[in-house]
This record gives sequence, C-alpha cells and structure tokens, in this order.
Amino acid sequence: MNTPVALVAQGVGKRFVIKKAGRTVVALDDVSIEVKSAALTALVGPDGAGKTTLLRLAAGLMVADTGTMTVLGIDAATDPQAIQNRISYMPQRFGLYDDLSVQENLDLYADLHGVPQDVRGKRYQRLMEMTDLGRFTSRPAGKLSGGMKQKLGLACTLVRSPELLLLDEPTVGVDPLSRRELWEILEQLVGEENLSVLVSTSYMDEAARCAHVAILHDGKVLAQGTPESIRDTAEDLCFAVTPPADEAPRHLQARLLDDDDTVDAVPRGGKVHFVRTRATVEQGDPDLARVLGASRAEPMPPTLEDGFMLALRSKVQRDLSSAAAVATSTSTSKPASAKTDQSVIEVKDLVRTFGDFTAVDRTSFSVSRGEIFGLLGPNGAGKTTTFRMLCGLLPASSGTLRVAGHDLRKARAHARQQIGYVSQKFALYGNLTVDENLTFFGGAYGLSGTRLRERMAAVKSQFELDDAGHAQAGLLPGGFKQRLAMATGLLHAPDILFLDEPTSGADPLARREFWRRITALAEAGTTVVITTHFMEEAEYCDRVVIQDAGKVLALGTPAEIRRQAGETDARTFDMEQAFIGIVEQNRKASRGGAREAA
Repeated sequence: MNTPVALVAQGVGKRFVIKKAGRTVVALDDVSIEVKSAALTALVGPDGAGKTTLLRLAAGLMVADTGTMTVLGIDAATDPQAIQNRISYMPQRFGLYDDLSVQENLDLYADLHGVPQDVRGKRYQRLMEMTDLGRFTSRPAGKLSGGMKQKLGLACTLVRSPELLLLDEPTVGVDPLSRRELWEILEQLVGEENLSVLVSTSYMDEAARCAHVAILHDGKVLAQGTPESIRDTAEDLCFAVTPPADEAPRHLQARLLDDDDTVDAVPRGGKVHFVRTRATVEQGDPDLARVLGASRAEPMPPTLEDGFMLALRSKVQRDLSSAAAVATSTSTSKPASAKTDQSVIEVKDLVRTFGDFTAVDRTSFSVSRGEIFGLLGPNGAGKTTTFRMLCGLLPASSGTLRVAGHDLRKARAHARQQIGYVSQKFALYGNLTVDENLTFFGGAYGLSGTRLRERMAAVKSQFELDDAGHAQAGLLPGGFKQRLAMATGLLHAPDILFLDEPTSGADPLARREFWRRITALAEAGTTVVITTHFMEEAEYCDRVVIQDAGKVLALGTPAEIRRQAGETDARTFDMEQAFIGIVEQNRKASRGGAREAA
C-alpha cells in the first residue's frame, strides 16, 4: 500500500575507509531528504557527491553509520530484505547477459525475482510495448545499440511491479532520442502505475522533469526543492549574448568563464548563455562591457541548470582561467591561434562492413588543423565505428582515410605516434599509481629520460595531478580518473586528440572545466575530434557531422546544422532540437521510401 512518502532519510551519514590509500572518505554527511510517492525525485551533483551511496542505502545494500533511512515505511537498517522485496534498483552498470536474447534476459530476471508464470505474459507485453523492444525479443542483448540496452535494462528491472524504482544514471552514454524515450517510459509508469522513482542524473533537463530535486555536494545536501524553486534562485542573473561574426561562441564563453564575476557560461543556439553573481548585478555590473567588448547582453529567464550552477559555485571555486593558461603553455610547441585550412584528416567514401552488415556507408569529410570536430549520432549510428577507424583501432573495408599525412590503410603505426586517444571507459591500469601509468604510457609513446620527466610534470600540472602521483589510479574519484586519462592522451604532445564521449556522466561544472581546457588546446593548434551525447557540447565544435544508419545526414557548422533542421529567425533551435529533428526527418523519409519500394 502506497504511503504519501516513499522514502525518508534523516541525518544520514556514511564513511568508507580505503585501506590501500590510507584515508577515510565521507560519502554522506547529515543528509536529509524525502521522496514522495507516485512522483519523480532527482539527485544531482558533481562526481563523488554521494548520489550512488544514497541509492545503495535506499536499496538496502548498505547500512548508514548515522541517522535513519526509512523506505516504504520500513527501517533499512533492520529489515533490508523486506525493502528489496518491494523495490527495483538499476545500478549504473546493470548486468545484461550479452549472449542471451532479449526474451531470455527478461526470463532470467523474472526467475531471479520470483515472478509467477501467470503474471509474466501480461507484464512482458506491457514492457515490450513501452520500450518498443517487441520486435527484437530474439536478438542477443550484445547486438543491441546502447540506447536499446538501457531500455532492456529498465525492462528487466521492472519485470515485477515495484512500489519504488531506484535508478543510478540510467541515461549515461545514451543519445538524445533514446534519452527522451526512456523518460517518456518513466513518466508513463508514474502516471499510470503510481510508481515512485528516485533517479540520479547528470542532465539538468532530466532533473527539470521531476517533482523534487536534491543537489548533493561532498556528501551534503546543498539545496533541494521543486525545480522551479531552485531555478528561481538565479532570477535576474541570467543573460545571453551573440558573439561577433568572426568569433566562435566558445571563445566568448572562455572570456566570460575567466572573469571572477561569472557564475556560469555555456554556448547555446549560437549565443552564449551566462549567469553573473547577484552582488555584481545589483551594483550594475560595471565590468561586463569590458568582458563582452562590442557585444551586448540581453536578460534571459533562468533554467534549472542556472540554479544548480549558482548553488554549486557558492561551494566550489575553480580557477578555469589558470587551467586554460597551463593547457596553452604545456600542450604543444605550436603557436597560439594556430587554426589553419590545412587538412590533417581526410576521409573519402569510407566503408566498414561486419559480414553482411554495413556499419559505415561511404562517409566523406575532412578536418583542418586546430579544428574541433564533432561526430554525432544516435546509438548504433556508426559514429563509434568511424571514430575507431580514424584512430587506427579498426581497419576500413574500403575508401580513403588519411590522418596526420599517413594512409591509415597502410601506415597505422606511424599515424598513431601523432595522435592521442581518450576512451569513454577508464582504460588505464587501476593497480598502478598515477606516476606509474604516465611512465608506462610515456614509454609506449617513445618518451624517456629528461623528455619523459618534463612531459609528465607538464601534464600533471595541467590536469592538477601534482599531489596524486603516488595514488593508485583505480581508487581515484571519477573526475580525477578522467583527468589522468586526458593527461596520458596528451603526454606525447600529439597533433590530433581523439576523445570518445569524455564527459559521459560528468556534471555541468566538470564539463565547463573540461571544455575550457579543450578550447585552450585548440587555440594552441591541437586538432580535436570528439564524440558526445551532450548536444550542448556540439556548440563548442567548429563543425560537426551527424550520422545515422551508417550514413552522413548533415555536415557543417552548428549554425548550418540548425538551419538544416529548420531554424529560422522567428524559430530558433538549440543543438539537441536540431539533432533530433534531422535524425527523425531522415528516419521518416527512410520509412516512406521503404513502403514505396514494397
């Protein structure tokens, strides 16, 4: 029987002793929140804020050191099994069995949860309708796209009808179309089955769809309330500015972020949306004209992300300008503002097949030196395959592919010496220290002696790892792991840097810090090729390509992409709207063509 409140945490604290690192981590510190029944509640916050720990306590998988956790009226400390019998929990790395089919995965989880046979048929039918997986019940889970895997994971979590659903970052690594579909499923469950949901997310647009939002930082509740109440804390502090025609939005954003009176700044729809401190605005903001130059700011209504950043920056003061300055001075020996028309990547009629399946179908584009180039597409679109071929990790079936002047079909080893690569998943050696990882990979790149020591010192300074040299890499917080991966990729000062969804799961502040560094690297002449599912990040790119079903749907600057999607002077788009519009237009046309052919 549902109660008005599905979960109550009062003064909850949790500590972890990491023996190998010789330190104690305070994961939660005097946390008090409520999760209302038949509603969506979001947990947001930086990496290491305590979101996952709170969800595990709610699932009865851990016991709090202090305070109380009551779930569905049950004390989580005294009767966790009773809670687990009535809830469902989907962790970040939900365990699907790749060699089992969609149906076999559902059956396995139904068996594990003791779902009666006479209940399964109706439940399966509803889940397949909601997730649109009914056509793929015989397909192995390992052959599903990322978005389809997440939907299958959610379906397996819901094979029984829970009273409370706990979701830990369910849309990490999922494209905008699949994210939208997942949230439509959640809202449908809340509306039709009165399901209570507690979800952690890095996407502020997702949190804005919830009835209640709690912002965590360093294990404490920084702010909580309705999305509107958090949003309104930034009222009268938000503005938008259009950069001059000869300046990329990311450069104007960088100037704003480097100013102490700016709370946040982000490119959005060809403009830069920014938030100033309240004290500065109340004083008339006399220095804003100096920062903006000839451009003029216009007031804008606040968003939930603005309120989030305002709360977070009150506790976290990051000097992004100093990080960018170090990036510029240590990245390469190239002069600043080194973007040229010289092509360092040339792709023509690129094809990659796997058996009778064509993953990439006659793709063509080029990338100039010092350019930031984005590869975008839904899960399963072919962008990861394209990316791996560009990096020399996967041979092409046919076509021309030149990187850094080398034909990758003949000289992949030579090309690799001039590229850096950062994978989506942490791919370094977790049992080695930071210094040991850098030494090992430096040797692999041909660095030794004084040159290796110089480069290690430079990248450790650049990514603020000076005090972490002796820390075991596997025990670092997620944000530091990402910094180490970036440091390793740049250790040999490559001409081209490949980044595979580097900010997946990162909060907005971490993404701003990351992109401030990337902007500085590009200004110093490093070419950057990036895949991302955060469409706001496409605004940082000089140009992007959008793929679906292996084919190029759009190629151009962000402004050109928005216009292709149908943007006009009277109807403006952000990049997520443009991306969804272009992909859906193509899929609709493809379905129409298929019907005509039939």
